[in-house]
Amino acid sequence: MESFFIHNAIIVNEGKQIPGSLIISGGRIEEIFYDRKPESFLLAPDTIEIDARGRMLMPGVIDDQVHFREPGLTEKGDLYTESKAAVAGGVTSFMDMPNTLPKATSIEILEEKYRLASEKSLANYSFFLGASNDNLDEIKKADPSRICGLKVFTGASTGNMLVSDPAALEAIFRESPLLIAVHSEDEAIIQANLAAFKEKYGNNIPIGAHPLIRSEEACYRSSELLVTLSRKYNARLHLLHLSTAKELDLLDNSLPLHAKRITAEVCVHHLWFDERDYADLGSRIKWNPAIKTEKDKLGLMEGLINDKIDIVATDHAPHLLSEKSNPYTSCPSGAPLIQHSLVAMLHFYHMGKLPLEKIIEKLCHSPAVLYRIKERGFIRKGYFADLSLVNLDAPWTVAPENILYKCGWSPLEGVTFKSRVDMTWVNGHLVFDHGNFDESHKGQRLSFNQSVNHSLNN
Repeated sequence: MESFFIHNAIIVNEGKQIPGSLIISGGRIEEIFYDRKPESFLLAPDTIEIDARGRMLMPGVIDDQVHFREPGLTEKGDLYTESKAAVAGGVTSFMDMPNTLPKATSIEILEEKYRLASEKSLANYSFFLGASNDNLDEIKKADPSRICGLKVFTGASTGNMLVSDPAALEAIFRESPLLIAVHSEDEAIIQANLAAFKEKYGNNIPIGAHPLIRSEEACYRSSELLVTLSRKYNARLHLLHLSTAKELDLLDNSLPLHAKRITAEVCVHHLWFDERDYADLGSRIKWNPAIKTEKDKLGLMEGLINDKIDIVATDHAPHLLSEKSNPYTSCPSGAPLIQHSLVAMLHFYHMGKLPLEKIIEKLCHSPAVLYRIKERGFIRKGYFADLSLVNLDAPWTVAPENILYKCGWSPLEGVTFKSRVDMTWVNGHLVFDHGNFDESHKGQRLSFNQSVNHSLNN
């Protein structure tokens, strides 16, 4: 593999911004120097030198919630196209959801997804095992050192993998050896709300009703139950894509992340949009759970700052625009986002809403801590060289010609970002370089160390 010497960078890592340089060799970070080029350190003759010229060198983003649609739904996206978009956005590792065709509710089906990723993915990868009402035996066979977690849907979404049996849900919390990551919405409340709107509008329900159908109550009641089950069985619960400020009342920020048994994430779109944006963007921003009020958006940002919310993800979920043009009841929920997640979060830095160090913590460090990922998520000697080099002062506008998603569109089209990802390394391989890709190396399967509480140093 290539060796690199990156110098004149600002290294953003573990709560600090420090001018420095580092050496990549054998796929890992060999040395870190928080000063100018060390004259005494002998570089290998084939080392590629990169003058970062004051740009920000960051750990690669770890996105714990994506839907890359393979197998079975590859007209929307696939492991190659969406991982390519990911590395262009500085994302070096992802965790993919089980609602594909077939549904990944068995170890055998899950391992086939890993095989496909080993041949196609430009980023590192892991895959969630899916829960159902009747696959507890498969769940109990899962190896937590090789599988990121168990995905549970308490509210139906794409693929309809709803766990609707209360006894099955309780057994999952009692028996699962894996972290339990949950799409948390109360399906009975959703269906009652939907029935009321269908009675009034038929199938042509206005998109602005989406946060009323998939309501604050539906989210809170489900999350309240899940927190109760987690505490009853001391299970590790991770609440995915929080969309309401009210759910923050269920969370605790008194413990360090590595000691928490109940954790939560927010997605970029719930920080970026609110219900006023339905008027302009319509079903392009139809997600489950729904984008809700400005109060919720502001509350979620505050939860991120005060550490009640632990990580930021995308819920990257591409659909064809032709599908998104369907009437409300047949319009799928979800949108593509992974290429733009880092620059969107950096936009909050430019607006003065989030410190740069906090953004890197929530996108890079905290996912590694929460999932106990081995040797990734930080810029540390000996860790895998998963890195991005970012120019904070390089404005560009999202447009169809620079969108890499297979579906070809983004809800952020027309937005001008101030920051740009210049380079991305995955396992020490420079896969993305100013718009050019070197696809000669594929990503690796993530591994997890459940016996060590991998904590932040800051």
